[in-house]
Amino acid sequence: MTDLLGIGVTGVRAYQTALSTTSENISNAATPGYSRRTAVVEEFRTTGIAGIGQMTLLAGGGVRIAGVTRAADDFRAAQARTTGSDVARSASGVAWIDRIEGALSGNQLSDRLITFFASAKNVAADPSATAPRTVLLEDARSLAAGFNSTGRALAGAADELAAQGRDMAAQLGDLGTSMVRINQGLTRAAEGSSARAQLLDERDRTLESMSALVDVDTSFDSLGRAVVRAGGSAGPVIADVERSAVISFVTNASGEAAIAASGPAGHAVVPATGGAMAGLVDGALKIAGARERLNTIATDFVGQMNDWQAQGKTLTGAAGPAMFGVAAGAAPTEISVVLDDPRGVAAAYGTEGARGNGNLTRLVDLRASAGWETRFDDLTTENAALLKTRRGVVEAQTAIHGAATAARDEMTGVDLDEEAVNLIRFQQAYQASSRIIQVARDILQTIIDIR
Repeated sequence: MTDLLGIGVTGVRAYQTALSTTSENISNAATPGYSRRTAVVEEFRTTGIAGIGQMTLLAGGGVRIAGVTRAADDFRAAQARTTGSDVARSASGVAWIDRIEGALSGNQLSDRLITFFASAKNVAADPSATAPRTVLLEDARSLAAGFNSTGRALAGAADELAAQGRDMAAQLGDLGTSMVRINQGLTRAAEGSSARAQLLDERDRTLESMSALVDVDTSFDSLGRAVVRAGGSAGPVIADVERSAVISFVTNASGEAAIAASGPAGHAVVPATGGAMAGLVDGALKIAGARERLNTIATDFVGQMNDWQAQGKTLTGAAGPAMFGVAAGAAPTEISVVLDDPRGVAAAYGTEGARGNGNLTRLVDLRASAGWETRFDDLTTENAALLKTRRGVVEAQTAIHGAATAARDEMTGVDLDEEAVNLIRFQQAYQASSRIIQVARDILQTIIDIR
């Protein structure tokens, strides 16, 4: 009778755990990063006497939970992280190429160049009139403002990118610290326990968050503890069982960026092979390139326009003064119009009288040879073409990542239909175990009642 009660008790306890595990699966079916749990029920054998002086395991002792297993596929999880890292890099880079597009086209610098030279033609048509000269200076100020706003927009994008990079570096450092704590928790967690499964879920979620920032390479020991490298298998270790690295995002004077990790092994550059931070490194390089080309155009424009002015004659017959200027130490795009007298426009050239237009005719040739508009339009067009190409890459990588994520979730996700069947099965087993206890109790009571 005692054995019958014991069998019933073990069944109640085992299937209560199985019901709890199934309920946990159902309640977390939509939780990101949750892996399906399975309660492993096995026969519980008791020790008995098989013969004189011999002990053996006897069947009929009931059931017990051997452990709680967690559905996982390290290969599919790694594929999902890698493809997600690729998408994050491309999407992050596209965002900054789009910012360059907005800076180059949003301030209408190309249109202002065209308007400025059109005003110069109007002065050439009537060089003695003051009104066209006044309009030319106003258009020159508008053009200078276009250079200013375009340069400042690119500089602002560079500053925002650097700030975002520092924020992401701090996030990655925090994730590394979390990974160390998870690893230490896995050291203490019992094999086959629900607590261990929860820690492994949190480990994988943390790895996925890290891979969205940088390309991570992971290795696991027998306890499931992760050693994480940033930038691929050759990159520095940023988290292990004992410590995490300090991550920084740095930029140089030209605006180019890099990711660095400082840990027990020293200071190392993280290869920008994947993740949103690699996209920032790509974006910083593109912004720096655009700024350099724009600065060159601005420098050439100011220098050659002032040389053109100096070679001509003003309306008063004097040599032309400088039309544009840049303050000492300022960015080349911080152009201002330093000529405030319309009569100072050097329209005449050589032996012409002060009211000639020969120098304005030479401006047409200078415009063609210097190619300021063409160079700026080429910069804009190249960036637009790159933006279109990169958006196509993002779409393709997103599809690949979706397939990899679906393959992982197929292995680790919760099937509500299957869990509903398990819920009924374990509920019936629980009721049967309870019934065994009731029957044992009734039999015992009957025996006691025998007089």
